[in-house]
Amino acid sequence: MLVLQNLISVARSLDIRRFRVKPSGRFSLAGFDPTDTAPFDAREGTRKTLAKRVHRLFELGDLLYAQNRWSVLFIFQAMDGAGKDSAIKHVLRGLDPKATQVFSFKVPSQEELKHDFMWRCLKSLPERGRIGIFNRSYYEEVLVSRVHPELLEQRQLPARCVTPQIWRERFEDIRDIERYLTRNGTVIRKILLNVSKAEQRRRFLMRLHNPEKRWKFSINDVNERLRWKEYMAAYEEAMRATSTDEAPWYVVPADNKWFTRLAVAAIAIETLESLKLKVPTLSHKDTRALNHARRRLRFKQK
Repeated sequence: MLVLQNLISVARSLDIRRFRVKPSGRFSLAGFDPTDTAPFDAREGTRKTLAKRVHRLFELGDLLYAQNRWSVLFIFQAMDGAGKDSAIKHVLRGLDPKATQVFSFKVPSQEELKHDFMWRCLKSLPERGRIGIFNRSYYEEVLVSRVHPELLEQRQLPARCVTPQIWRERFEDIRDIERYLTRNGTVIRKILLNVSKAEQRRRFLMRLHNPEKRWKFSINDVNERLRWKEYMAAYEEAMRATSTDEAPWYVVPADNKWFTRLAVAAIAIETLESLKLKVPTLSHKDTRALNHARRRLRFKQK
């Protein structure tokens, strides 16, 4: 019991600031350890700790919905096998369904390719009072498309729009859109689940050995591993260019899923608590109406 109490106490002091990418222009993924689990030494006791954090998130989500002023967007990006689905399932899908929306963005459809690169995500933004969760996002267009520039051809952009500065221009567009959304009441937090190449390999092999998980594996996953360094460079440049005070990036260690879930929960809780959410105060007119309704319900008809 004492061990568990100590773990819960430590979890409350989990400092997520070390995961945050400062908008200083200096950033390297090499400075973030995928195996980091501080201040924990082991998984022991963390399941109950996570349950408490998820319950707190549910309470905050309820307040967000009741206040109906802010909307919150969590964007998840990662290499395949990093545990995005797992983190969303164990942490954020425990929120009240009426206040939560989850969208997964895979390979663009033909309809989506006919629009600008942010269109499919922007039309899925959360409304006021709700939490939106993007499993991948418009950042794919400065990550995957950066590593595979031939994908740009699928969008059939006018030739003069495909300039040597297209990536810098897209970073500017993303910053501008995120600033616009922030100024209109959408709080944005972006999370990279930072898995090591060795751990990704281990998880892929586990999928292949487990008949119930083989469907998750794609031959292309192996091909993309060959371009690991290119992807890391693309992530670094994108995050360096788009981590701002209003829409920061967090690099969450992802080699230990139990810790990843705790860290994601901590980021989500801090984000919602920063909004100073509280139950809306009823107007005098609304209070009178509720009192009248109470009297009617209490009246016993003969």
